[in-house]
Amino acid sequence: MAVRFRSTTESAPPALLGAASPTVDTAATWTAGADGSRGASERTERLKRGARRIGALVIGLGLFVTALGVMKAGAQALIPSLQGSIFTDNIWSTLGMGWLGACIVLSGSPVAASSLTLLDGEAISASQAFTMLTGSRLGASFVVLVVGFLYALRRQSGQSRRAPMAIGILSLTMTMVAYLPGAIIGYLLLTGGHLDGVNLVAPPGLLSVTDSAFGWAVDLAKDHLPSWGLFPVGVGILLLAFKAFDGALPQVDSERLEHRSDAWYKKPWAMFLVGCGVALLTLSVSVALTVLVPLVAKGYLKREDTLPYIAGANITTLADTLVAAILLGNPVASRVVLAQALGVALWTLPLILVFYPPVRGFCLQVSRATLSSRHRLAAFIAVLFTVPVTLIAV
Repeated sequence: MAVRFRSTTESAPPALLGAASPTVDTAATWTAGADGSRGASERTERLKRGARRIGALVIGLGLFVTALGVMKAGAQALIPSLQGSIFTDNIWSTLGMGWLGACIVLSGSPVAASSLTLLDGEAISASQAFTMLTGSRLGASFVVLVVGFLYALRRQSGQSRRAPMAIGILSLTMTMVAYLPGAIIGYLLLTGGHLDGVNLVAPPGLLSVTDSAFGWAVDLAKDHLPSWGLFPVGVGILLLAFKAFDGALPQVDSERLEHRSDAWYKKPWAMFLVGCGVALLTLSVSVALTVLVPLVAKGYLKREDTLPYIAGANITTLADTLVAAILLGNPVASRVVLAQALGVALWTLPLILVFYPPVRGFCLQVSRATLSSRHRLAAFIAVLFTVPVTLIAV
């Protein structure tokens, strides 16, 4: 006898089927409600992040303009003290002052902006401002070595501690390879009058707006601070401005770069362009290069693949300095920055195109030799400070 099996759905009474439907609908409603609530929460969080970034940008711009005004007033007050002193008596002294200052404050941007305000205040000449700007770039990468050292201390026993510090050595070495010859080219462009026709200044309307919006803060500083204290206070405000910019600008970290599965980072020009872009976005070569520390330490990048990135970052990092020069309204200051950027770019491009293999070999050899013993590392760091001090004393 054939037995026919029927599904429970077919045999269930319509009333029971009808009673089960609301349960399914309710579960679906709960799921949709949870997804909608989560989506609304994410949108709200994005809006909050956007508002915080806009607020940080506005605060950063205000502090930036205020700092330039205070430093400009302070530079004028420092003229009697600086003229003829060991810090500004020649181009070598200002080169050493910029180099040593960047190492001490662990950032090149404030020192670079200081060179322009000293120029605008007629405390130093255009040539001296140029070499001080060069020095600020040579010392800016010291922070990468400091970060690499601190990162190495966190590593467990058995893990290589040389890789994080190697990025600091490579950053400093590659910067010197790019900037010293590039600075010679830029210096010839500046002193030879090749950029005399360039007049990059902010429109008068923009300057009047910034003066109206932030001039009161500069006047307040002038009224309540001694003349000798204006410049260092301005530098402090500038550091706060860069801190605010960090909160407003796109965050570029190692996690975003780690998940790249292709081999684009093996190509020198690709890494060069990425370095240009990251430094331009973050407006800080220190941030752009410090990103490399965990990438190399964890093995996502090889040390030799980072050199074109370092070279590219060292060119576009002058973007914030150029903005400062334009806001000062001094065309000579803009020419100083342009000469620096053009000189380094004209030297770095053929360096990557033609001479990259020997340059890479040289930088890697310096890194290996420096990290081969603690005494050599200590000697390398001592040279970083001894050379600029010697230049100042010359």
